[in-house]
Amino acid sequence: MSRFQTISPVDGSVYLDKSYHTAEEVESALVQTIEAQKAWQATPLEERKAVIRTFIDTLVSHKEAIAEEISRQMGRPLSQSGFEVDGFQERAEYLLSIAEESLAPYCPPEMEGFERCIEKEPLGIIAILSPWNYPFLTSVNTLVPALLAGNAVIMKHSLQTPLVAERYAQAFAAAGLPNGVFTVLHIDHPETAKLLGDPRIDGVFFTGSVEGGFAVQEAVGNKFVPCGLELGGKDPAYVRADANLDTTVPNLVDGSFFNSGQSCCGIERIYVHESVYDDFVERFVAETKQYKLGSPLAANTTLGPMVKTGASDFVRRQIREAVDAGAKSLVDESLFPASQEGTPYLAPHVLVDVDHSMSVMQEESFGPVVGIMKVSDDEEALTLMNDSEYGLTASIWTRDRDAARALSSRIETGTVYMNRCDYLDPALAWTGVKNTGRGVSLSPFVYDSVTRLKSIHFRLEE
Repeated sequence: MSRFQTISPVDGSVYLDKSYHTAEEVESALVQTIEAQKAWQATPLEERKAVIRTFIDTLVSHKEAIAEEISRQMGRPLSQSGFEVDGFQERAEYLLSIAEESLAPYCPPEMEGFERCIEKEPLGIIAILSPWNYPFLTSVNTLVPALLAGNAVIMKHSLQTPLVAERYAQAFAAAGLPNGVFTVLHIDHPETAKLLGDPRIDGVFFTGSVEGGFAVQEAVGNKFVPCGLELGGKDPAYVRADANLDTTVPNLVDGSFFNSGQSCCGIERIYVHESVYDDFVERFVAETKQYKLGSPLAANTTLGPMVKTGASDFVRRQIREAVDAGAKSLVDESLFPASQEGTPYLAPHVLVDVDHSMSVMQEESFGPVVGIMKVSDDEEALTLMNDSEYGLTASIWTRDRDAARALSSRIETGTVYMNRCDYLDPALAWTGVKNTGRGVSLSPFVYDSVTRLKSIHFRLEE
């Protein structure tokens, strides 16, 4: 039986050594899930909601242990990992609160002699493929609505954070979810592709890279099923001349470097009006230098390692290429002694004199580096913000709501923020354009993604 290992970025040690599920175990899971889903669909919504309510409470009760597991598996500072459980709870409870209304039938105006309505039925068996960077916050977005709608879920979590899926399974078991309604599979890429292509899988939701999204799309190419893809980002911020720098700077520093920059909606490029550019950059660099890079298990650490050395190597190459092409790095790496070549530990970098010929301003970095460019007006900022293959979020920093609203209609992105960034509101749709993918999670609209419509058209006889 083949095995996989989870290498902790904290110290390079083997944190987990587990067996892959075999092809026979995958087949057995599928068979069990088919029958379980039928019974779960027939369970009244109020009973499904009660199970999910208990599941949420059970998971949250283990917050402290879960936070340490997150830190050891993917490197986020322990002081920050607990927020993910809080965020999970916020999103799950919101999605639970809107389930009844979101799943209710739509009834058009009455027509004498007819009964007409549109019902929402579960897709059936849904496969959720979740990433390591926000292992609970990315998966909860579709997991909870999928189950509340009456689907069964098979979860394949990143092999960097497999304990997240197992925590889910334990909490569901404690909540009384019937066997087979939620299943965890630890499988490699070929087995994953085989699973997704199986005709018994009725919907797929993937969060990850663009390359991974194409692989998922190819895997389901032999059938017609919903396929939600939340992929990469290269999210911009625009600091207008009237921005309040006292709040703008700390928020953009946090948006750039929280989670070591490993966020699809993190800030990766900033455009600043020329009238406030020098002041903004000076403040931004000073704020960045306040970070403490080190072991995520240390109490004073505010910036942990990246997930693996290969990831930090990629960002280092981007920085070197930009500097070789004329960019300047304004943060001396020697201020962060833990930052060492050949390790996942990388100091935060602030680059100026950058342009869009550089990969650091075009290709997703997914690390603690940000490029800052000077712009002369809104039109130049808009052109640069839209000059990207991605479109997840964009933020505008200004006191002028009308100006922000006018710009928002022209920015090619899924979400536009004003005076905020790197945040998901569970009441709003999480979606993107271009190579960021397709589909919707969160908000009432996620329930449309995990259901299919059935029209009821009865002619009534006397």
